[in-house]
Amino acid sequence: MISAVDHVQLAAPPGSEDRLRAYYADVLGMTEVPKPPVLAARGGCWFRAGPVQLHLGVEEDFRPAGKAHPGLRVTGIEAYAARLEAGGAAVTWDENLPGHRRFYSYDPVGNRLEFLEPLDAVAAV
Repeated sequence: MISAVDHVQLAAPPGSEDRLRAYYADVLGMTEVPKPPVLAARGGCWFRAGPVQLHLGVEEDFRPAGKAHPGLRVTGIEAYAARLEAGGAAVTWDENLPGHRRFYSYDPVGNRLEFLEPLDAVAAV
C-alpha cells in the first residue's frame, strides 16, 4: 500500500541549476540535498523542506507543464507570499478552493507551484 509521497519530480532545462538553487534555496527557503554521484552526473538538483522533497531533473527538450504542479502546504501564507515577492517571484492569489488560502507562482524555468494553507490554520494565527 502507498504510505506517503517520497518526492515530486519537476523538469528543468540543461544548465539551469544555479537559477534553481537561487529560487528553491534562497527564495523558498528549502535545503539542497546532495544527489548520489551516479545521479548527479545527469544534472539537476534536489531540495527538501521538512518531509517535502522536490527533485529537479534535466530534460533536454524541456517545456514547463501548462497545468501540472505540486501543491505545497505552508504556514503563514501571507508572510510566505511576501517572501516570494521580495525574492522577485510573482504571486497570483486564487480564492477558488473552499477552506483554504492559496496562491500560484512559477520557478525561474516556468514550473507552476501552488502554495496553500487551510483557513483553520490561518485563523489560529
